Amino acid sequence: MSERIAFRMKVHPGRIADYKKRHDEIWPELVDALRAAGISDYSIWHDPETDCLFATLIRSEDHTMADLPKTDANKRWWAFMDDIMDYNPDGTPTVVVLDQVFHLE
Repeated sequence: MSERIAFRMKVHPGRIADYKKRHDEIWPELVDALRAAGISDYSIWHDPETDCLFATLIRSEDHTMADLPKTDANKRWWAFMDDIMDYNPDGTPTVVVLDQVFHLE
């Protein structure tokens, strides 16, 4: 059974236009890597008051999300985005996993 997950990230103040432009031009090889990992219905929302990004996605039961950071496309994307987002010292984006407290189908 597939699973919907959500997480929060942060874009640097004044950089949301750059963030949106880069995602409007997302690399086909990154899209392929995401789909191959079992990810679909991926959306990212921006809160202009806090510059927080709220993301949701659906991952298949047999997803391989944990392997995404090992892919060349993902490594290059993270390097491409690190000037406009909050990142950890190890070069990974700062992500806060969010717990679902309500869902209406």
